[in-house]
Amino acid sequence: MREYAVPPLVEVDPTSNLTDFVVANATRAPQGVAFRRRAGERWQDVTNVEFLAEVAALAKGLVAAGVRPGDRVALMSKTRYEWTLTDFAIWFAGAVTVPLYETSSPDQVAWILADSGAVAVVVETAEHAGTVTDVRDQLPDLTDVWQIDAGGLADLETAGASTSAEELEARRSGACLDDLATIIYTSGTTGRCKGCELTHGNFVTISSNAVARLADVVQDPEASTLLFLPLAHVFARFIQVLCVAAGTPMGHTPDARNLLADLASYQPTFILAVPRVFERVFNASQQKAEAGGKGRIFDQAATTAIAWSRAQDTGGPALGLRLRHAVFDRLVYGKLRTALGGRAKYAVSGGAPLGERLGHFFRGIGLVVLEGYGLTETTAPSTVNTPERIKIGTVGPPLPGARVRIAEDGEVHIAGTHVFRGYWNNPDATAESFDGDWFVTGDLGDLDDDGFLRITGRKKEIIVTAGGKNVGPAVLEDRLRAHPLVSQCVVVGDQRPYIAALVTLDAEMLPTWLSNNDMAEMDVATASKDPRVHAEIERAVADANSAVSRAEGIRRFEVLDVDFTEESGHLTPSLKLKRSSVVKDHAAEVERLYAT
Repeated sequence: MREYAVPPLVEVDPTSNLTDFVVANATRAPQGVAFRRRAGERWQDVTNVEFLAEVAALAKGLVAAGVRPGDRVALMSKTRYEWTLTDFAIWFAGAVTVPLYETSSPDQVAWILADSGAVAVVVETAEHAGTVTDVRDQLPDLTDVWQIDAGGLADLETAGASTSAEELEARRSGACLDDLATIIYTSGTTGRCKGCELTHGNFVTISSNAVARLADVVQDPEASTLLFLPLAHVFARFIQVLCVAAGTPMGHTPDARNLLADLASYQPTFILAVPRVFERVFNASQQKAEAGGKGRIFDQAATTAIAWSRAQDTGGPALGLRLRHAVFDRLVYGKLRTALGGRAKYAVSGGAPLGERLGHFFRGIGLVVLEGYGLTETTAPSTVNTPERIKIGTVGPPLPGARVRIAEDGEVHIAGTHVFRGYWNNPDATAESFDGDWFVTGDLGDLDDDGFLRITGRKKEIIVTAGGKNVGPAVLEDRLRAHPLVSQCVVVGDQRPYIAALVTLDAEMLPTWLSNNDMAEMDVATASKDPRVHAEIERAVADANSAVSRAEGIRRFEVLDVDFTEESGHLTPSLKLKRSSVVKDHAAEVERLYAT
């Protein structure tokens, strides 16, 4: 086994909890900006003391409504200021937050509310309230439903006027590091989702140490971020806590369709995104350049950016490369930075591998992507690249207080104070997930001599062909998804004579690609059968195959006439593929791939 550990930079008071961050900010810098919230066309500052007052007022309402210490209160909403406000109010009341994705189905809502024993739920819309109503007969513990858009939070604040400050303070200060803060249900890629028990200590220790490690990012005097990923996911939730712990202003935007406009008006200094966002930014920019007759310029600029970034790791760029980079900075890179708000210097990426090409490209244009790795069970990040310690293509070294080891079979194990205490109501699953103090992740990876972790695949996704060849599908799928035409890809071949793939087309990128290739408009279903589209996908497959051996390469592929979506049951709310569902629902297409 290979192991690497980083000692903690910050020792945390065992009697503290998450609410202490809010109180400390209001005491230390009462007029400092905690959040910026949408107010028409502008962003309105919420000071630390104002946020504390709003949280306290809402928490008093929860207490008045009968929410007791340790009770579970669910929260179902898009990413918005009220999400964070309610989350901290639940903690101030001594209760436990249970996030629900705002896209959750009635069955998922019923399961999570029933399994967690939630006594109340805060929903955003009338549609969400209707979903809860439809399954209410399955929820014997549920007593209250408050709707944000119908003034439910204001009603709670009014009702809380009868709750004394002394009672609220007793609730707020009653929790310690060992107490439960939230139950976050996993994505459910392989079956019924499980509730991860995350404590105040899990969040407080990892966020405090991350603030110390990422001080250049989150504690710059001008630092701020705009959060657009769903707060029901542990990745965004960690960033929420990180910003409060660091005293870093944060904004919320729920609609990715307005993301570029919101970035332009908010102008964050760092952003949080998943690799698919970076892929779309690159592909959209490339296709837009081609449509404007500047495709060759963009390609040269991309090549230069990647070369410039790689040179940073090998002594610095030569004079000719520096000159080309300066030219393209004026022609291309500056415009891309402007599209991201103009002030962003860093991006934090997680949830899936980013890939070296994109990592070097974005660093080359002036946006350093700090790729990290973690799971719900590890309160999001266990490892992360930092501005002063970065190796593109890895997910960085352990954060302070975290330990990483690689088992004999290549599986990644994690230990530290940020590792969850177990699965809610599921002791068997908890026992199966630990080897002593080590959480068994199910991911495969390796550690280099400097402690940088590289994720190479998922243990359960390893394909064993009929010839006995072990193939990790991640490399092939990641390379294929990087193509502008490709939305999703699932590699198959378990107990089959060769590797094959199911490919779906990107409906948003298709019109631009068709126009750039002098082809008539067509929908996805028509394009999936077009021989010119097939030829392009074949070129993308050949590029993906160049990253693996011949025996591991894709021999045949099928372009589907539909995409994999959350609505179709093939993606989780966090956009992870439900591989078994895809293979089951497209069994006929898989069989065609192996027909004689």
